[in-house]
Amino acid sequence: MSNSLTRKIENGFYEYVQKSRKVRNAHLLVHAERQGVSLKLAAGEDESGEASPDQPLYMASVGKLFTATVVGILKEQGRLAYGDSLIRFFGDDVSTLHMYKGWEYTEDITVRMLLNHTSGLYDVFPPMLKRLQKDSSASFSPEEAIDFGRKNLKTVAVPGKKFHYADTNYHLLGLIAEKVTGLPFHDVLRRHIFNPLGMDHSYFLHRSKPNDKPKDRLADFYLGNEPYTEVEGLAGIDYAGGGVVATLDDLLTFMKALTGGRLVKEETLDIMLTDTARFGLGIDYGHGLMKIKGAPLIIPKTFAMWGGIGSTGAFMFYHPSLEAYIIGNLNRHPLGPRGVRFAMFRVVRHLLKASRR
Repeated sequence: MSNSLTRKIENGFYEYVQKSRKVRNAHLLVHAERQGVSLKLAAGEDESGEASPDQPLYMASVGKLFTATVVGILKEQGRLAYGDSLIRFFGDDVSTLHMYKGWEYTEDITVRMLLNHTSGLYDVFPPMLKRLQKDSSASFSPEEAIDFGRKNLKTVAVPGKKFHYADTNYHLLGLIAEKVTGLPFHDVLRRHIFNPLGMDHSYFLHRSKPNDKPKDRLADFYLGNEPYTEVEGLAGIDYAGGGVVATLDDLLTFMKALTGGRLVKEETLDIMLTDTARFGLGIDYGHGLMKIKGAPLIIPKTFAMWGGIGSTGAFMFYHPSLEAYIIGNLNRHPLGPRGVRFAMFRVVRHLLKASRR
């Protein structure tokens, strides 16, 4: 059965990439021990040649799960608490950050609100990306991106009252991690996640290098038809909201460690999974992760899984009932929803059918 199942997933992946007009290169890993599947694939080509399954991948907002995990680790170490206010870390530096209908609510924003996107803050990523598209040589620090939002964007709700996906939240979480550790965020990731897990081919886009040189080059990723792999300004506007670069093998190592209690305790992971806000129909958002629950006539409950997605069509999911990991990337912005649909309907569907036999 495992050989037949593997072939179905392989054929579906290659067919998808071949027929898609928008996907130039794509990567997929499926690890499902119960079904006997351990698969790592690449298809298509980029600016430098044929895609390889060992290439490091820019995972965009999948990186938010790494940031949320770091925050969970720091919480367990007693360096911060989920209920801490922004004021504890930034003081007057964040004054007027959250103004809503003439009132200031900055001090009401807590770490947990940043994690599950209920702070009510604006999203700095779309306008900053537009600025970068106009001038690919532009460079922004996370602080400059936040300050741009403070001066030019409007808050959406009183803190704690509404879900609004905003990279601003994760910029602030990255800066909090820097303040409590005294390290730049890429070194926080290295010290608390990459090094302990032996993720030697993982790093932070344009900010750090891997411990060991990967077998292959970084896979090119695209904004529309333009490759943005070398645009250094992305590091400042993505930052703790999605700057992680990693190989498929390293990403599997991370997810196995997270689900296996080797990064945070079981109770911390439970909070990350249950302290949620409604993202959309059948989907909640927890701490750096999407939790797909299912919705009548749209998403069967058997597809319930959790993990992260990125705007480039990056995805990294764990399906608890199947004990399966599905990780990959379509390497083009904006293909985020396509990545989720591919993981569910091109991979999980085959695994579910096989498990019923």
